[in-house]
Amino acid sequence: MNATDANTSGRDVLAVVSQSGPTVTFFDATTHQRLGVLEVPAEPHELCYDPDRRLLYCLSTYVSGYYHAHQGRARQITVIDPDTRTIVDTLDTTPDHAPHGFALDRARARLYVSVEATDTAPGGVIVYDARTRERLARIPVMADGPHWFAITPDGRRGYSTNKEAPFVSVVDLELDAFAGRIEVPGSEGLDVSPDGRHVYVAAPKGDFGVRPAAPPGVRVIDVAKGEVVRTLPTEGVVFPVHTTVTGAVLAGELRMVREPGGELGAQTDGVLTVFAPGTLEVVGQVEVGRFPLTITSSPDGGTGYVANVMSGTVTVVDLERLSVTATLEVDRAGEAGAHGLAYIPAARS
Repeated sequence: MNATDANTSGRDVLAVVSQSGPTVTFFDATTHQRLGVLEVPAEPHELCYDPDRRLLYCLSTYVSGYYHAHQGRARQITVIDPDTRTIVDTLDTTPDHAPHGFALDRARARLYVSVEATDTAPGGVIVYDARTRERLARIPVMADGPHWFAITPDGRRGYSTNKEAPFVSVVDLELDAFAGRIEVPGSEGLDVSPDGRHVYVAAPKGDFGVRPAAPPGVRVIDVAKGEVVRTLPTEGVVFPVHTTVTGAVLAGELRMVREPGGELGAQTDGVLTVFAPGTLEVVGQVEVGRFPLTITSSPDGGTGYVANVMSGTVTVVDLERLSVTATLEVDRAGEAGAHGLAYIPAARS
């Protein structure tokens, strides 16, 4: 581990994955000072913070490479103490592999992890007891490549986006069972509204050509109806979607150029599009780095954080003024840089 001596527990912290680091970097959320860097297993993707136990989960998806272009699937979830910036445990997902997405139900102390299909089972969601870290169940989602996973505030329903599969999977988290499909033209990131009435899904699947496979945007799913009721159109393909505590919807749009690119396409600076709470009208846009892949926000909803995997940066955005206040850099050893994000409030005395 490479870290400063700065104490983390007395301040709000932003944790940032570097996919090719492979590391988690900790920044002071107010001053943006880099506090420390923790090395983790190869190809870390997403983060999930458990405030009740003050633990940070970091999943590793592949040995190296990307979805459909990798050199083997990983099976590790690293458990981190964010205050000491040390690894305290490692979960082995075997017989499952390629974990992608997280969700935490604090009321029931359940940690959900989406995983790709194996030779004997469709893609699914592993359920862990967040208190003991014991594996409790596996819920099939009937798709090969589930990625992002989100749950309703009451913990009763979960939703999985499945890349090229033409549907979002719905799971019953009271019965731990598959509950149905909602048609979409492929899908990427998603999030649930604070009141639990809507799910916001980035669609279609983000292929790296100049022209999307279907009109890009954010599909709005009515939870009660179980269907798409509206599309929030965007100019570019959307990967990350995030809802703030105020109900604002944040979408990260890719911008492509017509020239040869790497495994992740020919990317130029992307755009954060902000939709207003309630009306979902566009409030404004802010330019961010290349290939926005993950978004989170501060607990008060005033600040947004956009991880740009191709730039290796995090764009810090004032969501009231719609202006960039800082750009954070993470170290990387290859093409892929900043990925997963977690906001960690200061420990209460």
